[in-house]
Amino acid sequence: MKLSRRRGAALGALCALALMVGACSNETSGGNGGASSGPRTEPSLSFVGPGGETPTAADQLSLTPEERQKVKDGNYSAAFVWHEGSALTQAVESGVRKEFDELGIKVLASTSAEFDPARQANNVQTVLALKPDLIVTIAVDPTAAAAAFKPAVDAGVKLVVMTTPPKDFKAGEQIVGIVTVDLTAFGKANAELLGKALGGKGKVGYVYHDADFWFTNQRDKAFKDWLGYLYPDIEIVEETGFSDPARTEDIATAMLTRHADLNGVYVAWATAAEGVLAATRQQGRTDVKIVTNDLEANLAADLVKGGNVVGVIGNGSTRLGQNLGIVAAYGLLGKQAPELVVSAPMAATKENIAEAWRDDYGQEPPAEVLGN
Repeated sequence: MKLSRRRGAALGALCALALMVGACSNETSGGNGGASSGPRTEPSLSFVGPGGETPTAADQLSLTPEERQKVKDGNYSAAFVWHEGSALTQAVESGVRKEFDELGIKVLASTSAEFDPARQANNVQTVLALKPDLIVTIAVDPTAAAAAFKPAVDAGVKLVVMTTPPKDFKAGEQIVGIVTVDLTAFGKANAELLGKALGGKGKVGYVYHDADFWFTNQRDKAFKDWLGYLYPDIEIVEETGFSDPARTEDIATAMLTRHADLNGVYVAWATAAEGVLAATRQQGRTDVKIVTNDLEANLAADLVKGGNVVGVIGNGSTRLGQNLGIVAAYGLLGKQAPELVVSAPMAATKENIAEAWRDDYGQEPPAEVLGN
Protein backbone atom coordinates (compact mmCIF):
# COMPACT_ATOMS: atom_id res chain seq x y z
CA MET A 1 0.00 0.00 0.00
CA LYS A 2 4.64 6.78 -4.51
CA LEU A 3 6.23 8.47 -1.87
CA SER A 4 4.21 11.68 -1.32
CA ARG A 5 3.56 14.51 1.03
CA ARG A 6 1.04 12.28 2.82
CA ARG A 7 3.84 10.31 4.38
CA GLY A 8 4.79 13.32 6.47
CA ALA A 9 1.20 13.57 7.64
CA ALA A 10 1.64 10.31 9.51
CA LEU A 11 3.85 11.97 12.11
CA GLY A 12 1.24 14.61 12.81
CA ALA A 13 -1.41 11.93 13.19
CA LEU A 14 0.76 10.04 15.62
CA CYS A 15 1.46 13.16 17.69
CA ALA A 16 -2.26 13.89 17.87
CA LEU A 17 -2.81 10.44 19.30
CA ALA A 18 0.12 10.53 21.69
CA LEU A 19 -2.00 11.49 24.70
CA MET A 20 -4.07 8.33 24.40
CA VAL A 21 -3.11 4.95 25.78
CA GLY A 22 -3.86 1.24 25.57
CA ALA A 23 -4.70 0.63 21.90
CA CYS A 24 -3.12 -2.79 21.56
CA SER A 25 -5.99 -4.75 23.08
CA ASN A 26 -7.73 -6.96 20.51
CA GLU A 27 -10.91 -7.21 22.58
CA THR A 28 -14.22 -5.96 21.25
CA SER A 29 -16.74 -5.31 24.01
CA GLY A 30 -20.32 -6.34 23.54
CA GLY A 31 -23.45 -4.42 22.80
CA ASN A 32 -23.77 -0.70 22.61
CA GLY A 33 -21.60 1.70 20.68
CA GLY A 34 -23.47 4.74 21.96
CA ALA A 35 -23.00 7.06 24.91
CA SER A 36 -22.20 5.87 28.41
CA SER A 37 -22.93 7.57 31.72
CA GLY A 38 -20.49 10.21 32.97
CA PRO A 39 -18.26 12.55 31.02
CA ARG A 40 -16.93 11.31 27.70
CA THR A 41 -13.19 10.97 27.21
CA GLU A 42 -11.25 10.40 24.02
CA PRO A 43 -10.76 6.75 23.04
CA SER A 44 -7.68 4.86 24.20
CA LEU A 45 -5.91 4.81 20.87
CA SER A 46 -2.19 5.32 21.23
CA PHE A 47 -0.61 3.65 18.22
CA VAL A 48 2.19 1.19 18.90
CA GLY A 49 3.39 -1.96 17.16
CA PRO A 50 2.24 -5.53 17.83
CA GLY A 51 5.17 -6.02 20.21
CA GLY A 52 5.08 -2.51 21.67
CA GLU A 53 7.31 -1.06 18.94
CA THR A 54 7.60 2.74 18.80
CA PRO A 55 6.40 4.22 15.48
CA THR A 56 8.59 6.32 13.19
CA ALA A 57 7.05 8.39 10.38
CA ALA A 58 7.89 7.03 6.93
CA ASP A 59 9.45 10.29 5.79
CA GLN A 60 12.31 9.62 8.19
CA LEU A 61 13.56 6.79 5.97
CA SER A 62 16.50 7.64 3.74
CA LEU A 63 19.24 6.06 1.63
CA THR A 64 22.26 7.99 0.41
CA PRO A 65 23.36 7.66 -3.22
CA GLU A 66 26.34 5.68 -1.97
CA GLU A 67 24.11 3.29 -0.06
CA ARG A 68 21.87 2.78 -3.08
CA GLN A 69 24.89 1.99 -5.22
CA LYS A 70 26.16 -0.47 -2.63
CA VAL A 71 22.85 -2.35 -2.76
CA LYS A 72 22.96 -2.38 -6.57
CA ASP A 73 26.48 -3.76 -6.52
CA GLY A 74 25.38 -6.58 -4.21
CA ASN A 75 23.23 -8.32 -6.88
CA TYR A 76 20.68 -9.23 -4.22
CA SER A 77 17.48 -11.25 -4.70
CA ALA A 78 14.13 -11.29 -2.93
CA ALA A 79 10.85 -13.18 -2.64
CA PHE A 80 7.34 -12.29 -1.48
CA VAL A 81 5.48 -14.56 0.95
CA TRP A 82 2.09 -12.90 1.22
CA HIS A 83 -0.94 -13.68 3.38
CA GLU A 84 -3.39 -13.31 0.48
CA GLY A 85 -3.55 -12.10 -3.08
CA SER A 86 -6.00 -9.19 -3.13
CA ALA A 87 -5.74 -6.01 -5.18
CA LEU A 88 -4.34 -4.34 -2.08
CA THR A 89 -1.51 -6.86 -1.78
CA GLN A 90 -0.78 -6.54 -5.49
CA ALA A 91 -0.58 -2.75 -5.12
CA VAL A 92 1.81 -3.08 -2.19
CA GLU A 93 3.94 -5.49 -4.19
CA SER A 94 4.03 -3.09 -7.13
CA GLY A 95 5.42 -0.44 -4.79
CA VAL A 96 8.08 -2.81 -3.48
CA ARG A 97 9.01 -3.91 -7.00
CA LYS A 98 9.42 -0.29 -8.08
CA GLU A 99 11.90 0.29 -5.27
CA PHE A 100 13.63 -3.03 -5.92
CA ASP A 101 14.03 -2.15 -9.60
CA GLU A 102 15.77 1.06 -8.63
CA LEU A 103 18.00 -0.84 -6.20
CA GLY A 104 18.81 -3.67 -8.59
CA ILE A 105 17.16 -6.32 -6.41
CA LYS A 106 15.87 -9.29 -8.43
CA VAL A 107 12.48 -10.79 -7.49
CA LEU A 108 12.58 -14.59 -7.57
CA ALA A 109 9.01 -15.46 -6.55
CA SER A 110 5.72 -14.17 -5.18
CA THR A 111 3.39 -16.48 -3.23
CA SER A 112 -0.03 -16.17 -1.59
CA ALA A 113 -1.28 -18.21 1.37
CA GLU A 114 -4.95 -17.15 1.08
CA PHE A 115 -5.02 -16.85 4.89
CA ASP A 116 -3.93 -20.49 5.37
CA PRO A 117 -1.02 -20.80 7.86
CA ALA A 118 -0.05 -24.25 6.59
CA ARG A 119 0.04 -22.97 3.03
CA GLN A 120 2.21 -20.06 4.09
CA ALA A 121 4.63 -22.48 5.78
CA ASN A 122 4.87 -24.43 2.53
CA ASN A 123 5.42 -21.20 0.62
CA VAL A 124 8.34 -20.34 2.90
CA GLN A 125 10.00 -23.65 2.04
CA THR A 126 9.33 -23.11 -1.66
CA VAL A 127 11.01 -19.71 -1.77
CA LEU A 128 13.90 -20.75 0.48
CA ALA A 129 14.82 -23.34 -2.13
CA LEU A 130 15.48 -20.40 -4.47
CA LYS A 131 18.00 -18.95 -1.96
CA PRO A 132 16.78 -15.34 -1.76
CA ASP A 133 18.72 -12.77 0.23
CA LEU A 134 15.52 -11.34 1.70
CA ILE A 135 11.82 -12.08 2.08
CA VAL A 136 9.00 -9.56 2.28
CA THR A 137 6.05 -11.01 4.20
CA ILE A 138 3.07 -10.64 6.53
CA ALA A 139 2.27 -13.43 8.96
CA VAL A 140 -1.09 -15.15 8.48
CA ASP A 141 -0.95 -16.57 12.00
CA PRO A 142 1.82 -15.12 14.20
CA THR A 143 2.34 -18.28 16.24
CA ALA A 144 2.45 -20.63 13.26
CA ALA A 145 4.62 -18.17 11.33
CA ALA A 146 7.26 -18.18 14.07
CA ALA A 147 7.97 -21.83 13.30
CA ALA A 148 7.49 -21.42 9.56
CA PHE A 149 10.03 -18.61 9.23
CA LYS A 150 12.65 -19.98 11.64
CA PRO A 151 14.50 -21.76 8.79
CA ALA A 152 14.74 -18.43 6.97
CA VAL A 153 16.19 -16.74 10.05
CA ASP A 154 18.63 -19.63 10.57
CA ALA A 155 19.73 -19.31 6.94
CA GLY A 156 20.47 -15.59 7.39
CA VAL A 157 17.68 -14.42 5.09
CA LYS A 158 16.58 -10.86 5.87
CA LEU A 159 12.88 -10.63 6.75
CA VAL A 160 10.95 -7.42 6.17
CA VAL A 161 7.41 -7.42 7.56
CA MET A 162 4.26 -5.63 6.51
CA THR A 163 2.15 -4.99 9.62
CA THR A 164 2.13 -8.41 11.31
CA PRO A 165 5.35 -10.24 12.26
CA PRO A 166 5.79 -13.83 13.44
CA LYS A 167 5.30 -14.11 17.19
CA ASP A 168 8.27 -12.87 19.26
CA PHE A 169 10.24 -11.81 16.16
CA LYS A 170 11.95 -8.53 17.03
CA ALA A 171 13.16 -5.69 14.82
CA GLY A 172 16.92 -5.71 14.56
CA GLU A 173 16.99 -9.39 15.51
CA GLN A 174 14.89 -11.91 13.56
CA ILE A 175 13.40 -9.20 11.30
CA VAL A 176 14.74 -5.97 9.85
CA GLY A 177 11.62 -4.02 10.80
CA ILE A 178 7.85 -3.60 10.42
CA VAL A 179 6.21 -1.30 7.89
CA THR A 180 2.55 -0.36 8.19
CA VAL A 181 -0.06 2.41 8.13
CA ASP A 182 -1.46 4.30 11.14
CA LEU A 183 -4.15 1.74 11.94
CA THR A 184 -5.97 3.81 14.55
CA ALA A 185 -6.40 6.55 11.95
CA PHE A 186 -8.40 4.06 9.83
CA GLY A 187 -10.90 3.62 12.64
CA LYS A 188 -11.37 7.31 13.24
CA ALA A 189 -11.79 8.04 9.51
CA ASN A 190 -14.41 5.29 9.14
CA ALA A 191 -16.30 6.57 12.17
CA GLU A 192 -16.33 10.08 10.74
CA LEU A 193 -17.51 8.92 7.31
CA LEU A 194 -20.35 6.83 8.71
CA GLY A 195 -21.30 9.41 11.32
CA LYS A 196 -21.59 12.17 8.74
CA ALA A 197 -23.53 9.94 6.33
CA LEU A 198 -26.07 9.20 9.07
CA GLY A 199 -26.31 12.77 10.30
CA GLY A 200 -24.95 11.74 13.68
CA LYS A 201 -27.87 9.43 14.56
CA GLY A 202 -28.85 5.86 13.80
CA LYS A 203 -28.38 2.15 14.35
CA VAL A 204 -25.47 0.27 12.83
CA GLY A 205 -23.97 -3.18 12.56
CA TYR A 206 -20.32 -3.96 13.33
CA VAL A 207 -18.84 -6.77 11.23
CA TYR A 208 -15.34 -7.34 12.57
CA HIS A 209 -12.49 -9.77 11.87
CA ASP A 210 -12.80 -12.50 14.49
CA ALA A 211 -9.19 -13.68 14.53
CA ASP A 212 -5.93 -12.83 16.30
CA PHE A 213 -4.64 -10.58 13.53
CA TRP A 214 -3.11 -7.39 14.88
CA PHE A 215 -3.58 -5.37 11.68
CA THR A 216 -7.35 -5.81 11.43
CA ASN A 217 -7.95 -6.02 15.20
CA GLN A 218 -6.48 -2.56 15.73
CA ARG A 219 -8.46 -1.00 12.88
CA ASP A 220 -11.72 -2.60 14.04
CA LYS A 221 -11.35 -1.54 17.65
CA ALA A 222 -10.40 1.99 16.65
CA PHE A 223 -13.62 2.34 14.62
CA LYS A 224 -15.77 1.16 17.50
CA ASP A 225 -14.10 3.40 20.06
CA TRP A 226 -14.12 6.50 17.86
CA LEU A 227 -17.74 5.98 16.80
CA GLY A 228 -18.84 5.86 20.43
CA TYR A 229 -16.85 8.97 21.25
CA LEU A 230 -17.68 11.12 18.23
CA TYR A 231 -21.30 10.03 17.71
CA PRO A 232 -22.96 9.02 20.99
CA ASP A 233 -26.37 8.99 19.27
CA ILE A 234 -25.31 6.22 16.90
CA GLU A 235 -25.89 2.80 18.47
CA ILE A 236 -24.15 -0.43 17.51
CA VAL A 237 -27.13 -2.79 17.67
CA GLU A 238 -25.30 -5.95 16.56
CA GLU A 239 -21.70 -7.16 16.50
CA THR A 240 -20.77 -10.19 14.42
CA GLY A 241 -17.31 -11.51 13.73
CA PHE A 242 -16.06 -13.50 10.76
CA SER A 243 -12.91 -15.38 9.90
CA ASP A 244 -13.90 -16.26 6.33
CA PRO A 245 -14.80 -13.23 4.15
CA ALA A 246 -16.99 -15.48 2.01
CA ARG A 247 -19.46 -15.70 4.93
CA THR A 248 -20.22 -12.00 5.21
CA GLU A 249 -23.16 -12.00 2.80
CA ASP A 250 -24.97 -14.52 5.02
CA ILE A 251 -23.96 -12.56 8.12
CA ALA A 252 -25.28 -9.30 6.67
CA THR A 253 -28.48 -10.91 5.39
CA ALA A 254 -29.27 -12.19 8.89
CA MET A 255 -28.34 -8.85 10.45
CA LEU A 256 -30.60 -6.90 8.09
CA THR A 257 -33.44 -9.33 8.73
CA ARG A 258 -33.13 -8.94 12.50
CA HIS A 259 -32.83 -5.15 12.33
CA ALA A 260 -35.24 -3.59 9.86
CA ASP A 261 -34.22 -0.16 11.18
CA LEU A 262 -30.50 -0.65 10.57
CA ASN A 263 -28.93 2.46 9.01
CA GLY A 264 -25.31 1.48 8.51
CA VAL A 265 -22.63 -1.22 8.67
CA TYR A 266 -18.92 -1.15 9.35
CA VAL A 267 -16.98 -4.05 7.78
CA ALA A 268 -13.35 -4.92 8.54
CA TRP A 269 -12.08 -4.77 4.95
CA ALA A 270 -13.18 -4.53 1.33
CA THR A 271 -13.32 -8.22 0.37
CA ALA A 272 -15.63 -8.86 3.32
CA ALA A 273 -17.61 -5.72 2.51
CA GLU A 274 -18.43 -7.17 -0.93
CA GLY A 275 -20.70 -9.68 0.81
CA VAL A 276 -22.40 -6.99 2.88
CA LEU A 277 -22.98 -4.90 -0.23
CA ALA A 278 -24.48 -7.91 -2.00
CA ALA A 279 -26.85 -8.50 0.93
CA THR A 280 -28.09 -4.91 0.95
CA ARG A 281 -28.71 -5.05 -2.78
CA GLN A 282 -30.53 -8.37 -2.51
CA GLN A 283 -32.89 -6.91 0.09
CA GLY A 284 -33.28 -3.58 -1.67
CA ARG A 285 -31.84 -1.73 1.31
CA THR A 286 -30.55 1.40 -0.40
CA ASP A 287 -30.82 3.23 2.94
CA VAL A 288 -28.02 1.23 4.62
CA LYS A 289 -24.66 3.01 4.51
CA ILE A 290 -21.43 0.96 4.39
CA VAL A 291 -17.88 1.93 5.37
CA THR A 292 -14.80 -0.24 5.21
CA ASN A 293 -11.04 -0.38 4.66
CA ASP A 294 -8.84 -1.14 1.62
CA LEU A 295 -9.82 0.55 -1.62
CA GLU A 296 -10.99 -1.86 -4.35
CA ALA A 297 -12.77 -1.34 -7.66
CA ASN A 298 -16.28 -2.71 -7.06
CA LEU A 299 -16.77 -0.79 -3.83
CA ALA A 300 -15.25 2.34 -5.35
CA ALA A 301 -17.69 2.12 -8.28
CA ASP A 302 -20.64 1.81 -5.87
CA LEU A 303 -19.32 4.81 -3.95
CA VAL A 304 -19.10 6.97 -7.08
CA LYS A 305 -22.60 5.95 -8.17
CA GLY A 306 -24.06 7.03 -4.83
CA GLY A 307 -24.83 3.49 -3.71
CA ASN A 308 -24.60 1.96 -0.25
CA VAL A 309 -20.87 2.54 0.14
CA VAL A 310 -20.21 6.03 1.54
CA GLY A 311 -16.47 5.75 2.11
CA VAL A 312 -13.45 3.46 1.97
CA ILE A 313 -10.16 4.08 3.76
CA GLY A 314 -7.20 3.47 1.48
CA ASN A 315 -3.77 2.27 2.57
CA GLY A 316 -1.61 4.31 0.24
CA SER A 317 -0.52 0.85 -0.86
CA THR A 318 2.22 1.74 -3.32
CA ARG A 319 3.70 4.16 -0.76
CA LEU A 320 3.61 1.37 1.77
CA GLY A 321 5.35 -0.92 -0.72
CA GLN A 322 8.12 1.56 -1.42
CA ASN A 323 8.69 1.92 2.31
CA LEU A 324 9.05 -1.86 2.55
CA GLY A 325 11.62 -1.73 -0.24
CA ILE A 326 13.66 0.92 1.54
CA VAL A 327 13.59 -0.97 4.85
CA ALA A 328 14.73 -4.08 2.95
CA ALA A 329 17.74 -2.09 1.73
CA TYR A 330 18.51 -1.16 5.33
CA GLY A 331 18.67 -4.85 6.13
CA LEU A 332 20.95 -5.68 3.22
CA LEU A 333 23.28 -2.84 4.21
CA GLY A 334 23.34 -3.82 7.87
CA LYS A 335 21.91 -0.37 8.62
CA GLN A 336 19.74 0.02 11.72
CA ALA A 337 16.12 0.39 10.59
CA PRO A 338 13.29 1.91 12.62
CA GLU A 339 11.43 -0.88 14.41
CA LEU A 340 8.05 0.34 13.14
CA VAL A 341 7.63 2.57 10.07
CA VAL A 342 4.22 4.22 9.71
CA SER A 343 2.53 6.18 6.93
CA ALA A 344 -0.91 7.82 6.79
CA PRO A 345 -4.07 6.31 5.23
CA MET A 346 -6.44 8.29 3.02
CA ALA A 347 -10.22 8.40 3.18
CA ALA A 348 -11.76 7.86 -0.26
CA THR A 349 -15.08 9.58 -0.95
CA LYS A 350 -17.14 10.22 -4.05
CA GLU A 351 -15.52 13.64 -4.35
CA ASN A 352 -11.85 12.55 -4.20
CA ILE A 353 -11.96 9.03 -5.61
CA ALA A 354 -9.47 9.69 -8.42
CA GLU A 355 -6.91 11.17 -6.03
CA ALA A 356 -7.43 8.35 -3.53
CA TRP A 357 -7.04 5.73 -6.27
CA ARG A 358 -3.77 7.26 -7.43
CA ASP A 359 -2.58 7.36 -3.82
CA ASP A 360 -3.30 3.66 -3.38
CA TYR A 361 -2.36 2.25 -6.79
CA GLY A 362 -0.03 4.79 -8.37
CA GLN A 363 -2.18 5.04 -11.52
CA GLU A 364 -5.41 6.52 -12.82
CA PRO A 365 -8.61 4.71 -11.77
CA PRO A 366 -10.28 2.41 -14.30
CA ALA A 367 -13.34 3.64 -16.16
CA GLU A 368 -15.73 1.53 -14.08
CA VAL A 369 -14.55 3.23 -10.90
CA LEU A 370 -15.26 6.67 -12.36
CA GLY A 371 -18.69 5.54 -13.52
CA ASN A 372 -17.82 5.85 -17.21
